[in-house]
Amino acid sequence: MGLQETKIESLPFVTAELNYLAPVSGKPRTYAFDPPPGEPKSTSLPEPHQVPIFDARLIANNISLDREGFALVRHPNQVKDFYNDEEIRAVYYPAVEAFLRATLKADRVVIFDHTVRRRVEGAADIRDGGPRQPATRVHVDQTAVSGANRVREHLPDEADELLKGRVQVINLWRPIRGPLRDSPLAMVDGTTVSPDDLVASDLIYPNRRGETYSVKYNPNHRWFYFPEMTADEALLLKCYDSATDGRTRFGPHTAFVDPTTPADAAPRESIEVRTLVFHKR
Repeated sequence: MGLQETKIESLPFVTAELNYLAPVSGKPRTYAFDPPPGEPKSTSLPEPHQVPIFDARLIANNISLDREGFALVRHPNQVKDFYNDEEIRAVYYPAVEAFLRATLKADRVVIFDHTVRRRVEGAADIRDGGPRQPATRVHVDQTAVSGANRVREHLPDEADELLKGRVQVINLWRPIRGPLRDSPLAMVDGTTVSPDDLVASDLIYPNRRGETYSVKYNPNHRWFYFPEMTADEALLLKCYDSATDGRTRFGPHTAFVDPTTPADAAPRESIEVRTLVFHKR
């Protein structure tokens, strides 16, 4: 049973401000480093909207990665220090790979990077400067173009053959410490997203150009979150799917300020691992 058949309106919810994409002329672009003189850091300006975000705890079993574009999973781990890059790669990567291969019934899973975030009040989100800040705009990490390009970038010798099958980019996101009350993650039900809502946007690095989706406001969007996630829980987020058979291909999401967060709540600490998931056709 999908969310279409559940009584969404009966679920608890909070009303919070989410930052959609404001109207912009031309393709939006953001520099991942200091921009050239005279150019703004980003042309993707926020358009805030107050929206209800429903507590999905009671309907977690009805939520599907293929249908809604996200899912809550139980995923205990043995990592002692998520700020130790060597431990992440030696201990966490193999565990995530095995978990996703089994959970998604995949033929192969390849992890291509990870990001640790620790919210610091008033801090800017700086790449390559230690832990990142929560991402507070509605977005999808990949596009139809960049999702396939990830395969070419990370597995160039095998890309042509791998792209003949089904390819997904799946993020596994979790709190480092819980219960998480600060800056939780909100996900939109992918069945309520129109293709016109997704705006391809350039992300410019010193040596390459990536592409993500910014998201235009649509009153039909239906938002969910899982309050007070523990360190043994994780979210699967769909960032790209090559399948065009009606499944959700892109899952918009964003961090948000929960108005019910206690003033003394510990700042959010989280880690996301980005993976390529392959299925033979």
